[in-house]
Amino acid sequence: MRFQQTVALVTGAGSGIGQAVAIRLASEGAKVILVGRTKSKLEETAAEINRKSKIPMAEIFVADCTDAEDVGELAEYIEQHYGDLHVLVNNAGGSRHNKILEMSESDWDYVQNVNLKSVFLVSQAIGKIMAAGAEREERNRAIVNVASLSGHQAGAEIPHYSAAKAAVINFTRSLALALSKYGIRVNSVSPGFVETPLTEQGLQNDRFVRAIQRNTVLQRVGTPEEIANVVAFAASPEASYMTGSDLLVDGGWLIK
Repeated sequence: MRFQQTVALVTGAGSGIGQAVAIRLASEGAKVILVGRTKSKLEETAAEINRKSKIPMAEIFVADCTDAEDVGELAEYIEQHYGDLHVLVNNAGGSRHNKILEMSESDWDYVQNVNLKSVFLVSQAIGKIMAAGAEREERNRAIVNVASLSGHQAGAEIPHYSAAKAAVINFTRSLALALSKYGIRVNSVSPGFVETPLTEQGLQNDRFVRAIQRNTVLQRVGTPEEIANVVAFAASPEASYMTGSDLLVDGGWLIK
């Protein structure tokens, strides 16, 4: 129960890795605020968490993390209802496949906004609350940004996504420097190929799955729960001497 008496916020918590992270944090005692754009998906995650607990451990807040006004309202809600926040997981993201010579400006902007701008906006707004809380009480506080294997490797059909996730990794380092004086640790986790709605279509292609198996040391696709395990570690007091790091969880893809 590493997260007892902890308030945590997870963006993109309606499905995939975000959902698994929220469930994992709540299972270890955290009160979790689920943030995303689709209310019905957030409600599913909240129901899954709350049915396993005697008291409600999850609540939802519908917001577009690429919208400064929405993020401002989220920060105001947290200040009014909790007055503090201890763990932030920036997981919201998405992609559109398109080669660079065929890509529209709107495709580029969408992928940059949902993967990078959202991390900036939420980290800035929520970081202020965490910093103020740190001045009142010394305790474990952590931000974990979900990056990607693509942030370490070029992708011909996802150059906008690769660029955004690489930027998330470096932004993580900058944020770690900026927030260190408040005792707030900031790290990122870079998943490889994982079974999520983002990869669902590709994983229906047997040739694609075999290619992943062939090029991954562990010869399989990962699960959201396996990524959640690492995110929970990075957010926990067990990672107290780690900040500005990126944890690559790719089944050995990059070493093969």
